[in-house]
Amino acid sequence: MPAYRTLLPRPRAALTGVAALGLLALTGCGTQTTASPAAHPESSGEGRTIRAARVAHVTDPHEATDRTLLEGPVLDENGDLFVVDVTAPAGAPKVLSVDPATGKHKGVYTDKTGAYTSAQLSPYDGRLYLTDYTGPVVSIEPDGSDPRTFFSGEVDGSAMNPDDIAFDDEGNLYVSDLHGMKPGEAEGRIVRIDRDGGKATVLADELAHPNGVMFDPATRGLWISELAENTVSYLLLDAGKTAVASQHEAIHVNAGVAQTDSIAVDADGNLYQALHGRPAMAVYSPDGERLATVEIPAKAAKGLESATNVAISPGGRKAYMTVSGPDGGYIYGFTALADGIRQSNGG
Repeated sequence: MPAYRTLLPRPRAALTGVAALGLLALTGCGTQTTASPAAHPESSGEGRTIRAARVAHVTDPHEATDRTLLEGPVLDENGDLFVVDVTAPAGAPKVLSVDPATGKHKGVYTDKTGAYTSAQLSPYDGRLYLTDYTGPVVSIEPDGSDPRTFFSGEVDGSAMNPDDIAFDDEGNLYVSDLHGMKPGEAEGRIVRIDRDGGKATVLADELAHPNGVMFDPATRGLWISELAENTVSYLLLDAGKTAVASQHEAIHVNAGVAQTDSIAVDADGNLYQALHGRPAMAVYSPDGERLATVEIPAKAAKGLESATNVAISPGGRKAYMTVSGPDGGYIYGFTALADGIRQSNGG
């Protein structure tokens, strides 16, 4: 657990007991000069409140790890919702499928060593891609069969601790890398991996624990969340999406004891910023205005600590966020501000 986070228990810190992992949190300071704290763009208040309702109770804390943490919600073409349980021990379901209409769920995939932090369906081959905090990126068929190691090994001489994934339209991966997660150090990276897994390129480095990563609707640039600094930065990419053309800090998230987790983007370009340390999501316009805060009922919130990510139905406004804490892992539903697109679904 980082020294700067002592007020709240860290579900992801439990990964040290699962697979000798560290904290899974992110922030984004780029290689360019960023604004000083006094110059952080901020929006007043929290916008309107969007009420979320419980859809499903998916997991309970595991005896082996003393916690559960749901992540990576992604909807398939049938409307089933895939989630990962980051702290699931060997043998317990690490990827689960949830029917949002009934709340029924089932295990889809498990293994002995993986600590999966996100899930994304590739637009290229339709497989489900999973980031394993211990280093690899793994892919499986949506039914859990045919597991493959898509990528593993060092990038520019350093091993990865991958957290979230964004795909471009051609199926190339853009991964937030928590490499070097130590208090006060900014060694995180955004890594691009070609769709065949043969080449990995560092797009941005010296980031303060980068977590969320997602394209804007036009796939011209990446939004990245910066957990250690509670900021969201925008990385404009070049025409080939192989290098960063410009980079700047876009939003400072006033989250109190909470920190910025994963990001999703709807058809209007609105950002859904998940919060670790508070079971809520902050919603911003692409211009940085705080539009809304997604909240769960106050009574339920007492036993829950984090809302890690969201999936919005493609072409619709039904949204499903993963929420976890001592009371277990849940799916909560709400109505999004605009229709979902591919960038709204998983990560």
